[in-house]
Amino acid sequence: MNETYSTEIYISKDHFTQMPDCTGRPDKERRVYELLEKLGIPFEGVDHEAAFTIEACRGIEDELGIMPCKNLFLCNRQKTAFYLLLMPGDKKFLTKDLSHQLGISRLSFAGPEYMEQYLDITPGSVSVMGLMNDTEHKVNLVIDGDILRSEYIGCHPCINTASLKIRTQDILEKFLPSTGHTWTAVEL
Repeated sequence: MNETYSTEIYISKDHFTQMPDCTGRPDKERRVYELLEKLGIPFEGVDHEAAFTIEACRGIEDELGIMPCKNLFLCNRQKTAFYLLLMPGDKKFLTKDLSHQLGISRLSFAGPEYMEQYLDITPGSVSVMGLMNDTEHKVNLVIDGDILRSEYIGCHPCINTASLKIRTQDILEKFLPSTGHTWTAVEL
């Protein structure tokens, strides 16, 4: 059965910066805000209905001034190496292009059980913020050059009912070092 998602989502007009009211928010979302606050990383955010597709995120882009990036969770054929790819939402993804740049014979989409195991996130909520939960460093971060050249990154706080706008440099220079992750640049 094919699921269809609406491209129209309700977006709260109450923007938040720094720590929002966390009453009723899932623990994994609260932990994101707490870490960002601890690291001194400023952000802007907005709450909204669950957004499962890039098309559904158009309203978020209108509110925050940035589209949440496309986050793809991939693995090698043996399911022994895992990759989180950040790329612009409107850019086409070709597995062979990324596989070639990484020197891997074949990449495919990793199952949701691996997302939950390593990043503590579920499909539709995949985000660079999930790397804070990958304490064993099983996931390799791969970032498209267009994202690296952008001033801001749009992402979910490990749940797809909120979106954040964070400076790219803060992700690269503060957030990733705090998680112990490095990144590889690619051009897709």
